[in-house]
Amino acid sequence: MLRRHFMKTAGWLALAPVAKATASFAPARSGETKQIYEWRIYTLAKGNTSLDAFYRKTLIAAYNRLGITVGGFEPYKGAEQPAQRFFLFVYPDLNTWLNVKHALWQDEVFRAEAQPFYDASAPEPAYSGLETFLCEAFDGLPLLQTPPKERTLLEFRNYKSPNEEANRRKINMFNADEMAIFDQVGIRSVCYGEVLAGPRMPSLIYLTAYRDEVSRNEAWKRFAEHPEWQRIRALPEYAHTATDNRNLLLSPLSYSQL
Repeated sequence: MLRRHFMKTAGWLALAPVAKATASFAPARSGETKQIYEWRIYTLAKGNTSLDAFYRKTLIAAYNRLGITVGGFEPYKGAEQPAQRFFLFVYPDLNTWLNVKHALWQDEVFRAEAQPFYDASAPEPAYSGLETFLCEAFDGLPLLQTPPKERTLLEFRNYKSPNEEANRRKINMFNADEMAIFDQVGIRSVCYGEVLAGPRMPSLIYLTAYRDEVSRNEAWKRFAEHPEWQRIRALPEYAHTATDNRNLLLSPLSYSQL
């Protein structure tokens, strides 16, 4: 069951009354499909810009022909870190992810258009590192919510837990309470996923969107002060659930579809 979005008609900064709001985050019903998210995080080789052209002109078009939407992001305002690209591939289910993985290489148009990039980037790599995370959407938000076109800032968070049981408790914290508070304070949810496979395990990844940096900072201030957050953060069942957090601010690339 898709959650109703509190902010849909009230705009970015709509604030609901302070109350425990979990009704809009009902778990997915039995048999209901939850989306699969594939994150690819590239660290670009110094001075090499060919990956952007490859995604913009060739790879995204090939995935679109297979019915897959692709979001593309870069570090916000040239943050002091290696030049990176974040790509989010959205699949309706796990079988589609596997089928698309094989179908891509049977696409003759893609093979022809992609070969120049592969030939050039073998002797001179376009990137020095690649992390891939395969995620299953949370019960509380089984389908990605497309961010508004006026978004200029997104936030990528990867929460790593000390063990699998702690990760399950952290995911339950989001499903039961935390996402509903986000809606109330103006943190626009895009997607949440339990990491099924990736370099940081066990963990979860979520993406949120904002109009600008000011609205982002104001929303997180409201969240930190929210009485429901103050209540749930002190509950013993949520203790030690996320102990190694990776938070990054991102900007959408000009060719991003999200």
